[in-house]
Amino acid sequence: MSGFVEKPEPVQVPGLVHLHTGKVRELYRNEAGDLVMVASDRTSAFDWVLPTEIPDKGRILTQLSLWWFEQLADLVPNHVLSTELPPGAPADWAGRTLVCKSLRMVPVECVARGYLTGSGLVEYGESRTVCGLALPEGLVDGSELPAPIFTPATKAAVGEHDENVSYEEVARQVGAETAAELRQTTLAVYGRARDIARDRGIILADTKFEFGYDGEDLVLADEVLTPDSSRFWPADLWEPGRAQPSFDKQFVRNWLTSAASGWDRASEQPPPPLSQEIVAATRAKYVEAYERLTGLSWS
Repeated sequence: MSGFVEKPEPVQVPGLVHLHTGKVRELYRNEAGDLVMVASDRTSAFDWVLPTEIPDKGRILTQLSLWWFEQLADLVPNHVLSTELPPGAPADWAGRTLVCKSLRMVPVECVARGYLTGSGLVEYGESRTVCGLALPEGLVDGSELPAPIFTPATKAAVGEHDENVSYEEVARQVGAETAAELRQTTLAVYGRARDIARDRGIILADTKFEFGYDGEDLVLADEVLTPDSSRFWPADLWEPGRAQPSFDKQFVRNWLTSAASGWDRASEQPPPPLSQEIVAATRAKYVEAYERLTGLSWS
C-alpha cells in the first residue's frame, strides 16, 4: 500500500477552483484561467505522504525555486506570473504560492544525472546502463559520470513510482523534435545549476524538471532544483563507494527504516508520525540547502 496516510481537505477560496492534491502541492485555477500552486509543508517517503509536516518546507521550496528561475532565465522561460496572494486566500499561503501560466504539459519527468546513485545505480549494477545508455565499467555509488546524461521517466500518480524509460520511448510518445528539445534543455539547465552549486560547495548529483508548452515555446514549470526534486551533496564529504550525505529528507527515510520508528516497510500499515527530533533535523537541512545555495539568510 501507499499514498496519503491522511489526505487533507483542500482549502476553499472564492474565485479559485481546486484541481488536484499532490504530495506537496495543492493546485487551483483562477478566474483568468491561470494556475495557482500552493506548496504545503507535507513530506513523503517510500511512496507515502506522511502525517507529520516539516515547518516552513513549502515556503523554502517556493522561494528556492524562484531564486533558481532567476538564475536560469536566459536559458529557458518559466511559468511564474506572480507571487501575489489571490483575494481571499488564507494568510498562511504567503510565501508558498505561485500564480502560473497554464501550459500544455509534457507527460515526461526530465531527469539529468551527473553522478551515479539511486535507481540509476540499480540499473547499472544489472546491465551497466542507465535508461538504456551504456556506461563504463568500474563505477560505484556516487561516481561522477563521464558526462551528464538525460534519463527520462514517466510521471506517476501519488503513491506510485515514476518509471525510468529510454530516450527512444520518449521520442515515440511526444515526437522526435520535442524529445530532442527536452534533452537539450534539460542538460543545459543541469549544467548551469551544477556549476552554480559547485561554486557554493555543493554537488548537484541529479535533478528532475517538468516542462510544458506555451504556444510553441518550451517553458520550465513546477518546482525547480529543490531538495525535493534534486540530490544535493556536500562536496567536502563526497566519497564514491558509499551513500552520500545529502541536503534532503534522508533523516526521515533513515528514521522510518530504523527500529526506533517501529514501522515495517514491508507491511501494509502506514508509517507512524515523525518524532520532533527528526522534524527539526529535516527542517534544518532544507534551511541549510537554501542558505548555502542562495547566499541568503532564511527567516
